[in-house]
Amino acid sequence: MQEAISQEGRFRTGNGSRYLQQLCKHFAHKVDVAYDAHHGTVALPAGPARLEATEAELIVRVTADDADGLARARGVIDSHLERFAFREDFGGMEWE
Repeated sequence: MQEAISQEGRFRTGNGSRYLQQLCKHFAHKVDVAYDAHHGTVALPAGPARLEATEAELIVRVTADDADGLARARGVIDSHLERFAFREDFGGMEWE
């Protein structure tokens, strides 16, 4: 059995809580989501995403069964944040 892999992305912003809630509300139309102002979990098809908002950044940790799933999950997060954070010239999370 293959072990799941994960990756963490960071977006330096003073609006992390707003983006966390916006992402979670949007995804809640299609998948299971739980969130408050500072933490969220999203059941993405590729694997779960955990979100955390601090005063200085939004942190997203995605988990998947393989590298392709991880890339899909990162792409979903990045593409939605590109739309939501366009005022901040968002160009993608800093994924590690």
